[in-house]
Amino acid sequence: MDFSKSVVVVSGGASGLGEATVRNVVAKGGKAVILDLNDERGTNLVEELGHHHVLYVKTNVVEEADVKSALDLTIERFGKITSAVNCAGIGGAQKTFGRKGPFDLALFTNIIKVNLIGTFNVIRLAAERMSLNDPNQDGERGVVVNTASAAAFEGQIGQAAYSASKGGIVGMTLPIARDLADYGIRVVTIAPGLFETPLLGRKSEEAKAALCAGVPFPKRLGHPSEYAQLVQSIIENPMINGEVIRLDGALRMQPK
Repeated sequence: MDFSKSVVVVSGGASGLGEATVRNVVAKGGKAVILDLNDERGTNLVEELGHHHVLYVKTNVVEEADVKSALDLTIERFGKITSAVNCAGIGGAQKTFGRKGPFDLALFTNIIKVNLIGTFNVIRLAAERMSLNDPNQDGERGVVVNTASAAAFEGQIGQAAYSASKGGIVGMTLPIARDLADYGIRVVTIAPGLFETPLLGRKSEEAKAALCAGVPFPKRLGHPSEYAQLVQSIIENPMINGEVIRLDGALRMQPK
């Protein structure tokens, strides 16, 4: 798919991995639509990158009406949707049982709701609209890129909810790719390791250094631009489909 002519909807596009994706889409000539709840960052990005290239729509990814409205506004502004990149997500750690008692069920439920159900909500509604696109020479109509995590495979202490949410994204990648194959829509998931994002931003420099020590190479946090680079490669390469790609410098997470 021609990345320079793409119209990419990015959930969680106002910060972190999503923001880097939006910036790269615009830099390469495409159009980007930010689905996020952060009005200030979303509006500032539009002002910086230009109204002709970026649209911000305040969107709660777990609300069907919100996502439908955002996708309709995308088509109204840019004429189509060629890709959906799911970066919206939240963290939250607590032991299944510990000194503070059992894991708070409301917290567990909310993490699953935002990270897993929110991702699926965007996929199913974006796929409906991408199915109406004219196919390219390969019969391709659209691409979905999801964001899992290394925690989907090696969840650390306290990460039961987060790992379950990301493991769910991993688990649904292939069946959704099979579901959408007849429409020429590819589905791929990226599983990042440790990246310099707001989710990690609350940690001290000492804590970040300790995390980096476990990364074989390069021994540092990933740059969001490297995530965005992989998104572009996935969109441009028609044979990448139904796969989960780890982007983690060979990191394998330890228990804590």
